[in-house]
Amino acid sequence: MVALSVIGAGRVGRSLARLAHLSGACRVADVVGRDAASLAEARDFIGAGRVVADWRELAPADFYLLAVPDAAIADCALELAKTGAVPAGSVVFHASGACEATLLAPLAEQGVWLASLHPAFSFAEPERAVAGFAGTLCAVEGDELACVRLEELARLLGGRPFRLAPGGKAAYHAGLSVASNYLVALTAMAEGLERQAGVPAELLGDLLGGLMRQTLDNALALGPYQALTGPILRGDAETVASHLAVLPDAAARAAYRAMGWQTLALAGDRLAEPARQRLRALLAGSSSAERES
Repeated sequence: MVALSVIGAGRVGRSLARLAHLSGACRVADVVGRDAASLAEARDFIGAGRVVADWRELAPADFYLLAVPDAAIADCALELAKTGAVPAGSVVFHASGACEATLLAPLAEQGVWLASLHPAFSFAEPERAVAGFAGTLCAVEGDELACVRLEELARLLGGRPFRLAPGGKAAYHAGLSVASNYLVALTAMAEGLERQAGVPAELLGDLLGGLMRQTLDNALALGPYQALTGPILRGDAETVASHLAVLPDAAARAAYRAMGWQTLALAGDRLAEPARQRLRALLAGSSSAERES
């Protein structure tokens, strides 16, 4: 049975520790933090582990999770290294989606293996997170040995680990942000345009939701190239010009043009060159091209 200690008693730390405890193959050793009330609450939720306030009192463990905010990871790694409490050969990892394992570098000098594990999952509410975690994809990167061992731990928690390319963390997180955050922003933009067109508010969910779900299903099943439809693929510069004309402000026009360039690139050889040039002029902000359309 492997031992896991968690530094940070927030939602991610307590959720992963609870999953470890429930696995029956992982022992939660220490739960570390500075706020006594939060620590006690985390310990009760996890159902196991020793509450520790002084990092120098950490017991030996196989894995140490730094479940702290991204901005605090490097400082925590340095502080942990100064304690000398982490035994050589153990794995220290963090759960940031954007940061690489290199933030933990001060610990490497002590013979500790470093990695990161990012579950592509929302930990908004720990109880719901624990109940729904099974099958979650978990991105792993860092030292080779640490990654191999961390993949084993991820499977014990119920996750599906996969390896990122060296230096790939920023691109990985950017992709998740585009897929999640920007989708929400595009939904808001689309709703605003439909309201501008006079569509009743109570119909927006049905009008946009059905189309967006169908489009996403097609893109995932067929691939973006085959799933693409619409005026840019058809080379319909007049329609694109009419869209630009009704967008409410410069920010909306900039967003439309930015996504238009991505769509133009995706259309590839399905779009004839004369139409491509016309669309390029519109998306570049050519006022003469917009007037001619």
